[in-house]
Amino acid sequence: MNIQFRRYAGRLWHGWVRPIAFTAAVVLPLKSAVAEWNYVPSGSMEPSIIPVELVWVNKLAYDLKVPFTTRHLAVWANPKRGEVVVFFSPADGLRLVKRVIGLPGDVIEMRADHLLINGIPVDYALLPSAPDAKSGDRSFLATEYLAGRPHPVMIQPQRPALRTFGPVHVPAGQYFMMGDNRDNSNDSRFIGTVARERIVGRATTVVVSVDLDRYGRPRFDRFLRSIP
Repeated sequence: MNIQFRRYAGRLWHGWVRPIAFTAAVVLPLKSAVAEWNYVPSGSMEPSIIPVELVWVNKLAYDLKVPFTTRHLAVWANPKRGEVVVFFSPADGLRLVKRVIGLPGDVIEMRADHLLINGIPVDYALLPSAPDAKSGDRSFLATEYLAGRPHPVMIQPQRPALRTFGPVHVPAGQYFMMGDNRDNSNDSRFIGTVARERIVGRATTVVVSVDLDRYGRPRFDRFLRSIP
């Protein structure tokens, strides 16, 4: 009985446990420190990222961290204005995906959905928009020209939202984050600025996108789409 058990345990170890353990020992630290994907369930980054998409996160964009921690081994860059980053919320620790709006030392404010940085209004160009197919409410789209990084933003007038705030002084070592869907985003207007060490990496690409309103139908036109 003991011999049979040892043979069975040996086959289990060599055939399953050891390969799985080796793979986990290699893959999980790489996933933690180098690159991974992040699930986006909400519409806070519309239209750049829409609900139920997986985005690719480059964790080496700014630094190298000790796997499974936020401790830096080396730092070679800092987030730039206009980049989309993944970070741990200072309010509840949840991972969020937002756009970098304010850098350390900046003064950020908004007047009726119009962003001002260090007292200078950001330029916008209106884009074509259409009523929502379900509610009939109209969402307005515009291109926001942020530090040479044009990207679309969305305004939803029918939603109660914080459209005027500030001025907010961004402390040293902190960043001001906002969602591209300005009227439907839990961002630095509510959770405060984000410390540099809480930033996980840069979100660069939509990997997979599915439409839950169509029974999980893939949105193939959004696969491998770069995030503006």
